[in-house]
Amino acid sequence: MRIRILLIAFAVFWLLLLVRIYYISIKSNTYYEEIAKQNAIKVEKLAPLRGSILDINGKPLSVNKLGFSIAITPHLSSRRNEKKLDSLIHFLSQNIPNLDAQKIKKTYIKRDSPYSHEFVKVIDFITYDEIIEKFAKISLMEDLEIKAASKRHYPYKELASHIIGYVGKANLKDMQDDEVVKLVGYIGRTGIEKYYNDVLQGTLGEKRTKVTAFNEEIEEIDKKLPTSKDIQLSLDLDLQKFIAESFGDQSGAVIVMNAKNGKIVAAGSFPEYDLNQFVTGITQEEWEKLANDFNHPFTNKLINGLYHPGSVVKMGVGLAFMESGLINPYTSYYCTGSMELGGRNFRCWKKDGHGKVDLIRAIRESCDDYFYKGSLKVGIDTISPVLEQLGFATKTGIDLPNEFLGSVPGRSWKMMKYQKPWYQGETLITSIGQGYFLTTPMQVARHTALIATGYGVTPHFIDSIDGLEVDYGKDDTIFNEIQKRYLPTIRKGMHEVITSPRGTGHNYIKTKVDIAGKTGTAQVVGIPQGEKERMKESELEYYHRSHAWMTTYGPFKNPQYVVTVMVEHGGHGGHAAGEIVSKIYDKLLEKGYIKGE
Repeated sequence: MRIRILLIAFAVFWLLLLVRIYYISIKSNTYYEEIAKQNAIKVEKLAPLRGSILDINGKPLSVNKLGFSIAITPHLSSRRNEKKLDSLIHFLSQNIPNLDAQKIKKTYIKRDSPYSHEFVKVIDFITYDEIIEKFAKISLMEDLEIKAASKRHYPYKELASHIIGYVGKANLKDMQDDEVVKLVGYIGRTGIEKYYNDVLQGTLGEKRTKVTAFNEEIEEIDKKLPTSKDIQLSLDLDLQKFIAESFGDQSGAVIVMNAKNGKIVAAGSFPEYDLNQFVTGITQEEWEKLANDFNHPFTNKLINGLYHPGSVVKMGVGLAFMESGLINPYTSYYCTGSMELGGRNFRCWKKDGHGKVDLIRAIRESCDDYFYKGSLKVGIDTISPVLEQLGFATKTGIDLPNEFLGSVPGRSWKMMKYQKPWYQGETLITSIGQGYFLTTPMQVARHTALIATGYGVTPHFIDSIDGLEVDYGKDDTIFNEIQKRYLPTIRKGMHEVITSPRGTGHNYIKTKVDIAGKTGTAQVVGIPQGEKERMKESELEYYHRSHAWMTTYGPFKNPQYVVTVMVEHGGHGGHAAGEIVSKIYDKLLEKGYIKGE
């Protein structure tokens, strides 16, 4: 009986063994064959070279500097292999100038992984000139890998810095949803670099090769090259340089925009900063210098600077008066220099008053009292919707990231924001662009173009992508028929600002181009407490000075360009900005941008 049980157990064992052998050799053949194929074929993603940013004449504003990266064979982090790692790093430090051996070792240990057979990159970028003499010597080392690499470079440093923007190292969140970013390790952080990042970074390529179990390449099976696209801006580099030189060391913003299609040919937020500092990482000293500057070089004042518009909003307010039907172009108010309301005096900028003032004269001489009295008659509920309709407190659509809205105050706006009622005095100061009213220079430029042409355009910097022109079109539905009827009157007032001896801009504009415009002086919103504490008394006095506006279009009879200038703490608009505006129009004429008046 025992022998029979032993024989049965023996038979069962062999039967199970044969079943298992059959399963592994025949049934699992397809599964293991697929695994074998995966082990034999290596798929490598190929990084694209980031597209260039060019000016309208093809001059490079943002390009790739070519050089090399260096990597060390993996799995040398353990103590057993430490001597070999130290030897390789010593070799590199002997052949590459100014190499920090300790930093290289830390980088290697941080990036090395027991689960990866890929070489560990320890030098992301080194210039061609730094390595070319030792290139052959380094490339002969089998435990070192040297590959072509690129680094973003901004040839003109700080010029148009807030527009171009910069690329920076990607973080884990950036890499999470983007395979290209994960491979290249960089992403657009600000400006055009960020807004058009998906276009500029391109698409991945792929290389498939046969490899041994030790990851040694046998042959290349196929290869798909990565692709990327260049973008061309409407910016004119020469005009950009001219404006930067004309603006000097002042703080503020300039916009030069085609009034008919919204293309911006030059613009600047001042002061600017060197973009190259941010590509590989800015030093603490450089960061603190920029961060502590009272003129806020990091703020893109074109779209993120919020200012009281002051008198440059009076054209829109004037249209609201006309649309109400309660006031017409011939309605006049007598300005004595101040107006009393609720026990408070609301002063006009001209102490002894303007006398009898109608709409054209109110714009020409920027009479505050006319707008005080007109706004009381019409009311904030009529004024605010028109200002929003004309583009204030709405995004312009500019192709830059994180554009600010600003604010057009009114009853519902104040109740929603502050849970407080609206007062008549607030209507008065809103009508002259003060109080809660905040706008950006880009909104003022778009508003000026709208008044000049009668239709809306979207301000933009892009001209073409990979040679294909980008057209934003125009919107001729913004003005209603009543508003269109009064546009010529508004334009006449703006023209007399420049041409009439009594115009607020007359004494400051000296240009060959016949232009129309509006000056403005706007109070400072406020100085942050932290900055106040660090300021000297003389600096406090300066930073409390009003901002100066001048927004214009020209030629008057055939509007082609808008020039908007805002000088921070510049005082009177005409005095601070007039010379800059004049120089820009003469330059536009000289370069052939303005044709026929």
